Amino acid sequence: MSESPSEHDIAQLIRARFPVEPVRSVPEIRLHRAARTSGLSRMAEADAGFGNPYWTHVWGGGLALARHVLDHREVVADKRVLDLGTGSGLVAIAAAMAGARDVIAADVDRYAIVAVELNAAVNDVRIETLLADLTAGPAPDVDVVLVGDLFYEAELALRVTAFLDRCVAAGVSVLVGDPRRAFLPMERLELVAEYPGGDFGSGPDDVAMNAVFVFG
Repeated sequence: MSESPSEHDIAQLIRARFPVEPVRSVPEIRLHRAARTSGLSRMAEADAGFGNPYWTHVWGGGLALARHVLDHREVVADKRVLDLGTGSGLVAIAAAMAGARDVIAADVDRYAIVAVELNAAVNDVRIETLLADLTAGPAPDVDVVLVGDLFYEAELALRVTAFLDRCVAAGVSVLVGDPRRAFLPMERLELVAEYPGGDFGSGPDDVAMNAVFVFG
């Protein structure tokens, strides 16, 4: 197995293998996306730290959040925003395009962080990236936290919920995007809007009803 690639190498690889395409249901935004020729399995074989490439796909909650933020810019306009578990950076980019004063895109995947930086450049927006797991720490110094699709596993859902509790206690507004996965804490959520769109693993013609909620 080869040595773990540098950020420069990862960026070169993404540019070469992941074509830039407009996002389904959010065509204002373009992202580097996985294609049949991207070679995800080869990347995993070459780098033990490659992990699950969730950032290469668009997820339903992120689609809903991005659409909602672009259609309701007052949610983030002139505010400091954190996109938790940013993945490809879709929601962070939407927040920046909607007039957020500062946008932080956080993820635990170094490939995702590089992809966000490239995708921000493609969309001509400025985003601060952060390679870290924030769920074990205190509430961040932001006005709004955006959370898309982080309730797909029980243990992760518990950690995220506890983190969001600290955010709300600190006066931070929290919006969650999700297609109502099994571990979503529905008792803590107030439905704001629903948007038809795809989801992770769905086909090009499949439509899911993705939702945006206020967490409180």
